[in-house]
Parts: sequence; C-alpha cells; structure tokens
Amino acid sequence: MSRKGSALRIALLVPAVAAIAAAVPPADPPASLDALERRIPELMRAGDVPGLQIAVIRGGRAVWRHAFGVRDAASNAPVGDDTVFEAASLSKPVFAYAVLRLVDAGTLELDAPVARYLPGDYSEDARAAKITVRHVLTHTTGFPNWRSSPRELPVFFDPGERFSYSGEGFEYLQHAVERVTGQTLDAVMKRLVFDPLEMTDSRYAWDERFDGRKATGHDEVGVPRRRGRPAIANAAATLETTASDYARFVAALLDGTGLSPAMRDEMRKPQVRVDEGCSNCVSKKPTGKLSREIAWGLGVGLEETDGRAFLWHWGDNGGSGFHCFVLAEPAAKTGVVIFTNSLGGHGIIPEIATAAVGGRHPCFAWIDYERWDSPARTWFREVLARGDAALTADRAAALTESQVNRVGYWLLAKKRPKEAISVFERNTAAHPESWNAWDSLGEAYAAGGQRDRAIAAYEKSVKLNPENRNGAEALKRLRTRGEGK
Repeated sequence: MSRKGSALRIALLVPAVAAIAAAVPPADPPASLDALERRIPELMRAGDVPGLQIAVIRGGRAVWRHAFGVRDAASNAPVGDDTVFEAASLSKPVFAYAVLRLVDAGTLELDAPVARYLPGDYSEDARAAKITVRHVLTHTTGFPNWRSSPRELPVFFDPGERFSYSGEGFEYLQHAVERVTGQTLDAVMKRLVFDPLEMTDSRYAWDERFDGRKATGHDEVGVPRRRGRPAIANAAATLETTASDYARFVAALLDGTGLSPAMRDEMRKPQVRVDEGCSNCVSKKPTGKLSREIAWGLGVGLEETDGRAFLWHWGDNGGSGFHCFVLAEPAAKTGVVIFTNSLGGHGIIPEIATAAVGGRHPCFAWIDYERWDSPARTWFREVLARGDAALTADRAAALTESQVNRVGYWLLAKKRPKEAISVFERNTAAHPESWNAWDSLGEAYAAGGQRDRAIAAYEKSVKLNPENRNGAEALKRLRTRGEGK
C-alpha cells in the first residue's frame, strides 16, 4: 500500500555512487571534518536527501556545524544553521533528561507507578496501573508504539517483561509530569532543559519565531510534503530544533550536566536488552533472542561494541518526512547530531554518523532502513536513467516483494507511471497470491489513467483479502467515476 531530478542527472550519478562506496572510511577512526564536508553532498544526491544539518562534538563541545542542501526542493531555499527541523523521536531523550532531573529533585520517583501522579484510569487494562517511570523510559510498558483507536489503549504484556518501543508510554508520562509540576510540557522543558542549556531554538509546540525557518519534509525520492506545525506538544515526537541546539543537549549528556552522578550513571546503564528481531515487538513478533550489543538505558539507546560504549537514538516522522539521528561516546566525549528533511535520510545517516564518530554500530542494522546503495535503490536509479531499458533485465527477481513494491511507489512519486506499472506487474507475476501487490498495481493503473485495469487489479486484491478497505474504497471511487461519464 501507499507509503523529483532529470534522467541525465541520474545517469551522471550512477558512476559517482560507486566512488562514494569506495570512499567510505574504515569503521574505527573518525573522519576529518574536511572529508565529511566533501562526502555528505555526494551521499545526499545519491540518497535523494534535499537538506541536512549536522553538528559534530569532539572534546565535549560542538566543534563543527554545517548546513547542506535546501530546506524545500520546490523553492530551493537553502538550509541554514538556523533552519528548524523536526526532531521526531529525538524528542524522547530530551524529555527523559527532564524527567530524571525531576527524579533527582524528588518530584517523581523512578520506580513509582505513573498512575500515582494521575487521576482515573489511563487504560482499561489493569496492568497499566503497574507501569512505572522506569518502564516508560526503557520502553517496557507493554503499550503499542501508537494506539490504533483514540478510545482504546491496550497493554500487550506485563510491564517490565520485555522491550517494545512505545511513543504512547512517553505521552502517558508527559501527562503525569504536567500534572505534578502544574506546567505545560514546553514550560517544563524551558525551565529544566532549554534555558539551562541555552537551547534558544527548541520547542515542543509551534513557535511563531520559526515562521520562514522551518524545513519542509520530503518523501524517499525528494518530493516535498506539506509543511506541518505541531498543534499539540507531545514528549515523544514534536520537538522542533536545530542541530546546534541539540548538540548542546548532547554535550550536557556527555558531561552529566544537570544530573546527579548517580542519575547520570543510571541513565547510561543497560536497563533492558532489545530483541534482535524487532524494535516494535507488538506489531512484530519477537524472536526471543536478546542482543548482546544493543540495550536501552533511561531514555536513550545503548551500544556496547568492541570495548566501546555509545549512546544513540533515531527519529522518524514518516508522515511529515523527517529522519534524524544522534550518536555519542561518553568516554571519548565525541558525538554527532544529524537532521534530514527526507524519508531517505536513514539511507545515508549510517555512513555519516560512523565517519563522524568512528566505531562499529549494529544499531543501524537493527532499525533496518533501506540504504542509499541497496539493490532496490540502485535499480530505481537505473530505471530513472534508462527507462524501459532498465526493466528488460529482470532485477526484480533478486528483490523481495516489499522492495519491488517500494521501487514502484518511488516511480509513481517521480511521475513515472508507465515504469511503475511495469514494476508492479512484475510483482504480481512473481507473487500472484499477494493482495498487497495487486492493490499497488491497481493504484498504478489508476495513476496512469487505465481505469478498467485498475478496477480489475483492485477486484483481485479484495478477493484475496476481503478486509482490504483501501481496495474496496478505491473500487467504489473508480466505479462511481465511470457511472458519471
């Protein structure tokens, strides 16, 4: 189901991609800042990432800040150091830091049920009353990432039983923080984090000072999305900030600023090991095999690799089109903050982060995003450059159903319905019993003006999966359109 450069530009880019791969530095030592400045624009072009902000921390302070590309591919307005990005889930570590300051102050207790600070029941499941502040910060609440119904919030396992990433948990704890402090989220964050750390361009709710400075998000192939303003502050996802501001926060984490030594150490200590096969272990069944290298502390991800310990977190506001990442090594007092305005961001972030900090980082495989040089992205670039000629060689045979589907949707986003149809047709031929493949083909036929074929494809999809509401609604629209002729 549904999830812009010329052909000449892409054709010139293909050989450059191999050069980038050859230039990727070794996993251990950090790259020079000059090397980063040269490499990042190449990766952005290869990964369809319009804009990027980066701050590199060495010796416990930000030594390099740089802005690349454009904040909006439609207007070509450049990214500046003061361009505001959506931090997405990088909102969570900042909120967690404020929570730990409240614990240090005695306002909250780390192992007290969150329900103690809130009136009434937050969930119909009695197990929700056992969720503690620590459970929220370690993603062991049993809540889903986000609820599917505004009226229901299920608990999928006993609190503390295992890791499953949850934005709902952070929203739950936000309500408790607001109630015990008598302040809004932004007021609490301003008092405990933004003012002390001089983060002057950071807010969880929209600030009119950001007008004209906010980056526009883009899809995986660089097509702009509608620029948004967070209407309601959410501790899990709505932080708007800059790489410079966020680097001040990371420097504070590395130094332990604002936290007692005991709380600083507790934040960095592995609290729970993640399942090797899932981050959201509610929507995806856990394997039961716990990672020896990736764990979660209090509000931050942890890596223990080759005798080195790292703090990290990723962000993904998929609906609005932003990817971001933070990685830091407390012992070396080094780190990097990367913000992108593209859903292709996580395809290039691993190379940049690794070059900036050094080391080996299994977290990138764990969060599992399509790389800029993956077989699917490579085939997509070839189709853009060569059209049908790239479709004669059956590259789809080496890809999974979902990878082929993504290539089809990237082509639709680039206004190439003819090639998209061909890709989707290959997928239905290879996976004739997949209702999703037929649904996607129906969407491509409709985009290409082939109404009758679209109807036939959607009918096949709905027959295979009677619960396919998207297909049923598309059929209704297509048939109504035909009757109106």
